[in-house]
Amino acid sequence: MVRLDWKRVLLLSFPYLFVFWLFNRAGEGYRLAAGTDLIAKGMGAVSSLGAIISRSPLPSFHPQDLLVGLAGALCVRAAVWLKAQNARKYRRGREYGSARWGTADDIRPFISPKFDQNILLTQTERVMVGRNQNPKYNINKNVLVIGGSGSGKTRFHIKPNLMQMNASYICTDPKGSL
Repeated sequence: MVRLDWKRVLLLSFPYLFVFWLFNRAGEGYRLAAGTDLIAKGMGAVSSLGAIISRSPLPSFHPQDLLVGLAGALCVRAAVWLKAQNARKYRRGREYGSARWGTADDIRPFISPKFDQNILLTQTERVMVGRNQNPKYNINKNVLVIGGSGSGKTRFHIKPNLMQMNASYICTDPKGSL
């Protein structure tokens, strides 16, 4: 048998009781306001709301006012419930992501069996220049190499790939050493 924690239930219900009271008082102000059309009664309700609240802090027990208060509280509760349904699904214990270092098996489908038909990325990783048989492994072949002076961009990436002569390359060389 499940026991209810009444303290928790009351604490979670308190905001909706306040919303019920507020809509109940607004409904009473609308009901008592002078006028026949919606706009005149709405303006009268807004202008007399302060007097109605200061007159008595208790909610109105008129059926129409109770219905307005209940409808207002239910609308706010529905909005809170919908917002909670769209909450992100967090993976507890994986706060910093679930990424891992790639292995040789992860890159293998992207590598062409012919060595000269690859763009060289590192000593062991390459990417196929042409179209892969499996469309799932067809990726963008653009490579952007960024590094500081003397880090080996030209020596270890650009020159080996240019010497392959297997694709078109655009290389910017501000120093003019290529």
